[in-house]
Amino acid sequence: MDVESNRDEIEAWLILLRAPGLGASRLREMIDRHDGALSALEAARRGEAPIDTAACRAALRAPDRTQIASDLDWLAADTHLLLAANSADFPPLLRDVPGAPAALFVVGDASALWQPQIAIVGSRSASHGGLANARTFARALSAAGLSITSGLAEGIDGAAHTTALDVGAATIAVLGTGPDLVFPLRHRELATRIAQHGALVSEFPPGTPGRPENFPRRNRIIAGLALGTLVVEAGLRSGSLITARCAGDQGREVFAIPGSIQNPLARGCHRLIREGATLVETADEIIETLGPLAAHLGAALRERLAITGCTVESASPAARDPEYVALLTALGHEAQSVDVLAERTGIDVAALSSMLLVLELEREVAAERGGLYVRCRSDTG
Repeated sequence: MDVESNRDEIEAWLILLRAPGLGASRLREMIDRHDGALSALEAARRGEAPIDTAACRAALRAPDRTQIASDLDWLAADTHLLLAANSADFPPLLRDVPGAPAALFVVGDASALWQPQIAIVGSRSASHGGLANARTFARALSAAGLSITSGLAEGIDGAAHTTALDVGAATIAVLGTGPDLVFPLRHRELATRIAQHGALVSEFPPGTPGRPENFPRRNRIIAGLALGTLVVEAGLRSGSLITARCAGDQGREVFAIPGSIQNPLARGCHRLIREGATLVETADEIIETLGPLAAHLGAALRERLAITGCTVESASPAARDPEYVALLTALGHEAQSVDVLAERTGIDVAALSSMLLVLELEREVAAERGGLYVRCRSDTG
């Protein structure tokens, strides 16, 4: 939301998001019932919305104006954004997840959240072999057109983010702090790179420190943004297992890499496999699994966007669908941005993102550095 043109609505969002004890589900219900944050805030102040605690009611009626002004200043930066769940730009894969956040604070390119994503997570104290596996899978999955989503933690998370950036792919970091803070501090440079070639995402307002209870909440967003979650290496008490279980609860694919029975950091993966996660040894196994899922989800995205006449059930959507043929024709044989493709085809950016999601996993197109797309082969079907 643009601060200047939507100041009152954004200010209402900030007041509601900072109200203690007003959880995401309750806030989303209020927003839906009253058709916006400002109307919801006014209703709450009139006593027309169920507020459980005196502290919450007091924060809604008399918010910390200094804090809200600071939040508005943060949002005034060009690459800073508040993405509300009732916005058409909110990532649709996350929107319908149980307990989805009411809003996201974003640093970087918010359109990256619409790209096909694979979550790669694992131990903070990863072994050399685990880090090597994270890099190998991140490199191959990036080359297949998937953006890498993780939690900016040390170990597996950091290796996956860094590899994606090093090969020129987008990556998304979901934070357990406010969007203006980096944890761990040693990843400040990595966070800067991610903001330049992807996005930093948080449901927590600026200034929120990294409290222990924030990270399980962060994990459900990692799983909710992605088509599937890959656990590379994890002990039995690893937070990565929370991400995997969130993915399973959300109906997403869960993949796990097996390891030595002597390695305690393989036990979490082995437990997930016993519970039904897919054992994988190569990135191709993930790509083969996610291809049909990407097609199904791409169709659902376009249906929500009221795009008609699109059928993506076949293995080669470009061969059947005139809009895909038009998109590939507009792409030509040189790398193009989504904005250029939108101008050439007349299809809006959100719809193009869902179509490119399918085409990337079908290896018809590939994503390049700078948000550009290029055809992988010359035929149009």
